[in-house]
Amino acid sequence: MAPARTEPDLSFFLDHAGHSLRTRMAAALAAIGLTPRMHCVLVHALEEERTQIQLAELGDMDKTTMVVTVDALEEAGLAERRPSSTDRRARIIAVTEKGAEVAKRSQEIVDGVHRTALGALPEDEREVFVRAMNRLVTGHLATPVEVPQTVRRARQRTK
Repeated sequence: MAPARTEPDLSFFLDHAGHSLRTRMAAALAAIGLTPRMHCVLVHALEEERTQIQLAELGDMDKTTMVVTVDALEEAGLAERRPSSTDRRARIIAVTEKGAEVAKRSQEIVDGVHRTALGALPEDEREVFVRAMNRLVTGHLATPVEVPQTVRRARQRTK
């Protein structure tokens, strides 16, 4: 006999919603030949001069994933590695003119995915939901705690 649940399963709600949103984002961005990681790198690299390591941290990517992502951006002519203007030892990821145009379009796509998701809520609940989520991710759930083993995503059921 399973113990009675006394609180809503926030872990399931947040994980499932996040996964679903990520898959929708990936499908929408694929229409213009980008991945969510490529979009993330382009947008953050346009904000200010950033190194590959800084961009990897912002996008929560490991070094290998970041290298593959930047290689793909370079291959598509959307970004290039250049020497930093402030530290000649460092290399930054510079977005090309074509990359800036693609980033503008990809941001419109990302905003559309978010708008559609929020549009599934009644209008009077949208602002409350966003404010509550923001409060959680900047407050109580802002920082993961240290655990002895890496917490992995649950395996998804196939249909």
